[in-house]
Amino acid sequence: MAEILSPPWPWYVAGPLIGLVVPILMILGGKAFGISANFRHMCAAVPGPEKAKPSFLRYDWKKAGLWNLTFLLGVFLGGFLAVTLVGMPDAGQHVSEATRSDLAALGIQDFSGLVPADFFTWEALLTPVGLFVLIVGGFLVGFGARWAGGCTSGHAISGLADLQLPSLVAVLGFFAGGLLVTFVLLPLLLGGVS
Repeated sequence: MAEILSPPWPWYVAGPLIGLVVPILMILGGKAFGISANFRHMCAAVPGPEKAKPSFLRYDWKKAGLWNLTFLLGVFLGGFLAVTLVGMPDAGQHVSEATRSDLAALGIQDFSGLVPADFFTWEALLTPVGLFVLIVGGFLVGFGARWAGGCTSGHAISGLADLQLPSLVAVLGFFAGGLLVTFVLLPLLLGGVS
């Protein structure tokens, strides 16, 4: 079983399996796939006087988000079980040589874990650049997901499957932002880390 689950699955297997989640959720539960709304549900679930909460958080979070929070818990539980039963994958072995050489030019050399240890360590995160990436990047991701009305999984998987024009616009924005960060901002930031 570990031999089947450990290596990355090819796109033509993983893609259709992910794609089947959308109609199954819609047919069985009438729900759209997405994950970023969970943060809103968790904030709305915080006990306290309703009048003290912003109007954005005053709604019946149990009715709106209990299934989504259950799905999020399943993601964490599934990840825990996978690492416990199958083991931690060596993600670095699946990084192409072209990507390795591009990252080496930016000062990233260690591909032994799931993320490059040269950048994703406590020491790197506690630098000015690391804090900038963590705080500003985290804020922009969270704010952008709410402003766009959903995250990449919600728009790219559910929204596009439902032929929603706003989802197409959001996905184009996600890709444009990703290209800008990858080819412009990341080289500038990593130049300060190495």
